[in-house]
Amino acid sequence: MNTLLDPAILFFVFGVLAGAFKSNLEIPRSIAKFLSLYLLMALGLKGGFALAKSGMDASIAISLGAALAMAFIVPALGYALLKNRIPRLDAAAVAAAYGSVSAVTFVTATQFLEASGLRFGGHMTVAMVIMESPAIIMAVLLANANRQALAGSGQGSASSFSLGKILHESFTDGAHLLLIGSMVIGYIGGEAGKTMMQPFAGDLFKGLLAFFLLDMGLMVARNFSQARKTSAFLLVFAAVGPLVHAAIALALAVVLKMPVADAAMLMVLSASASYIVVPAVLRYAIPEANPSLYFGLSLGITFPLNILVGIPLYIHVARWALG
Repeated sequence: MNTLLDPAILFFVFGVLAGAFKSNLEIPRSIAKFLSLYLLMALGLKGGFALAKSGMDASIAISLGAALAMAFIVPALGYALLKNRIPRLDAAAVAAAYGSVSAVTFVTATQFLEASGLRFGGHMTVAMVIMESPAIIMAVLLANANRQALAGSGQGSASSFSLGKILHESFTDGAHLLLIGSMVIGYIGGEAGKTMMQPFAGDLFKGLLAFFLLDMGLMVARNFSQARKTSAFLLVFAAVGPLVHAAIALALAVVLKMPVADAAMLMVLSASASYIVVPAVLRYAIPEANPSLYFGLSLGITFPLNILVGIPLYIHVARWALG
């Protein structure tokens, strides 16, 4: 319960309520974009500083391997479950959203872990970067295969489409690139760099996260009605799917004997869903897919559930299983 009284989380709840009551409260888009870029830069720097301090060893390689495995397991399960219930191109898009990760969910989880006295390895920021793209690549390949099948049956036409362009857009997306660049700079800067950047990446972080979560609360309220119009099965998938993904991640962490904080972060990443990078890429990659499904479900249902209930639950369960 104490985690729900965190000011940043309370600002998120306040934003949802303000949006639900149709208040004219609004964060200007330019400020919201700055907040997003700030959080990514600060997160990358923190991960780089921590990685420089800890170095690379076998346990880190195991954690990154687990993250990569989850990046393929989650979209594969999602597509297998959805392909016979909704149009297959929609199934590929939703699987991509849930197979990729949410940086904001990850950032929020860092605050929960710090409040719980747990320190996760800086390499988990690398894990987040690793988990961004495999689901997008899988969705692109599945969409292309379905287009070819439809074209062969005379029900559609094959799409001329460059996988290379999709991969380029995925890896050079501004948010993704800023995160990677900040992490590299943090790693190079080391402890001296951490001291110099503390006023920026440390002292301001909590306040600006609260401001950003206020904006996210307003966005959730605006998108909830869109998500609510989908089928009951998809609503259950958006609510229960992340719990299943987190459980698989926990099982993998137990087998690999990962540290508690790293296991909790792997659960958070596996349970999160992308509503920024994936929708931006899928607009071009799978234009036939319905954005209200992959965007509305991830932002309107999964994101608030993870922020309010999921993250503290994953940390508690990871502590119970590995502590």
